[in-house]
Amino acid sequence: MRAVVLGAGSWGTTFAKVLVDAGTETTIWARRAELAEVICCTRTNPEYLPGVELPAGLSATADARSAIAGAELVVLAIPAQSLRANLAGWAADIGADATLVSLMKGIEVGSTKRMSEVIAEVAHAGADRVAVLSGPNLAPEIALGQPTATVIACTDAARAELVQRACATPYFRPYTNTDVIGTELGGAVKNVMALACGMAVGMGFGDNTVASLITRGLAETSRLGTALGADQATFAGLAGLGDLVATCASPLSRNRTFGERLGRGESLAEAQAATHGQVAEGVKSCIAILALADRYGVDVPLVREVESVCHRGSSPQHAMRRLMSRSTKSE
Repeated sequence: MRAVVLGAGSWGTTFAKVLVDAGTETTIWARRAELAEVICCTRTNPEYLPGVELPAGLSATADARSAIAGAELVVLAIPAQSLRANLAGWAADIGADATLVSLMKGIEVGSTKRMSEVIAEVAHAGADRVAVLSGPNLAPEIALGQPTATVIACTDAARAELVQRACATPYFRPYTNTDVIGTELGGAVKNVMALACGMAVGMGFGDNTVASLITRGLAETSRLGTALGADQATFAGLAGLGDLVATCASPLSRNRTFGERLGRGESLAEAQAATHGQVAEGVKSCIAILALADRYGVDVPLVREVESVCHRGSSPQHAMRRLMSRSTKSE
């Protein structure tokens, strides 16, 4: 099988390494020609994955058309909010039966569509051709070969198993399911919850606060997922609780780190500058997730407060006070 990974950020590069280590012929596309050249010449991606040696079998290019040509597996690893525009330029080159795999964890602002829905729409692909991958997958740890597990979801179980075979390695264990909605929603909402946990840590709060936010964040995710038709069991698994814990608790998480900066009093612009332009997906996705929840009449107080801090001038301190002063009720 031949695969292309479109996106040479930390997660795209890491997953390309996983594919090669699993025996899948893989090309990675980088937006900038100089980065593609560095990957080819040095077997490293010093900008996004410093200190990690990439396998000799991984090729890199800045020519998307040549990278996509003939690929049976097309993996999308770009910022969620740029997916539609980029994929529109690539769609004509994607094979009629190629499997499209989303590594993205976000909801599109404006349309409130999940990434698989955007892919199917723009690439004119049936939902059964689109798979999503999610789980506790912090890129730096996986790139070093530390053991982890993930979920590959597709409405076509056989296609999910095809992706599973293409990326299974001794350190990367993929499971499959058919709950695309739940798998994607867990991956998107956990970024918002990681921002909330980061803010709490930045304000000086400890493990009780973080554990409470994780637990109530899972409740919000489950409520919204149920309204959208997801399988509740998904949220107890790798794409739900597993990803939520890893992203909310780890300093390797961009969203958690971004939230910490906000909690320490930095503005959105200051936090963005400090992260060298790397995207904290939850900052934009919280807008779409809140809109989605409001449309379905689902109560998501944590998402609402994160959105108010990121986009309405509220402070993390005020957000915490509002959360803690909500009327008491049964769990």
